[in-house]
Amino acid sequence: MSDETSILFSNLGLATVLAVITVLVHFWGLLFLTHVMHLGRHRLRPHESRLHQAFALLIVVLGIFGLHTIEIWIYAVTYLLLGEFASFEAALYFATSAFTTVGFGDLVVSPRWRVLSAIESANGWILFAWSTAFLLTVTTRMKLLDHEWLDPNE
Repeated sequence: MSDETSILFSNLGLATVLAVITVLVHFWGLLFLTHVMHLGRHRLRPHESRLHQAFALLIVVLGIFGLHTIEIWIYAVTYLLLGEFASFEAALYFATSAFTTVGFGDLVVSPRWRVLSAIESANGWILFAWSTAFLLTVTTRMKLLDHEWLDPNE
């Protein structure tokens, strides 16, 4: 097996492991947020006031932000362990820009791990889409998107 093929398989293998880990973090995190919302529905009573709805929504948004932070840190630690960056700050900066698909380009990984960083972007994109769908479902179920003001009879 050539050196180029070996590098490609290393990238694909590590990217697969990291994608599985981040998807599991996201899955369990969203289940936990759902559980928290379910447990807190009696205390928060989001159906009774807009303030309670806003507080419940804030919990969900901050929870989702926390999940993405954990997932980005997983990639940052990986880049640091691979020796791609000299400091955790640089690894975190790169991982954040790759995960969010911004990709500034002022910091880059070596050609050896560039496929990994490309797959990280795809992984981040999918997880952000999942978070968006979850957030939309929560807001819809809380009837925050009700448009009663459009119906003149109410």
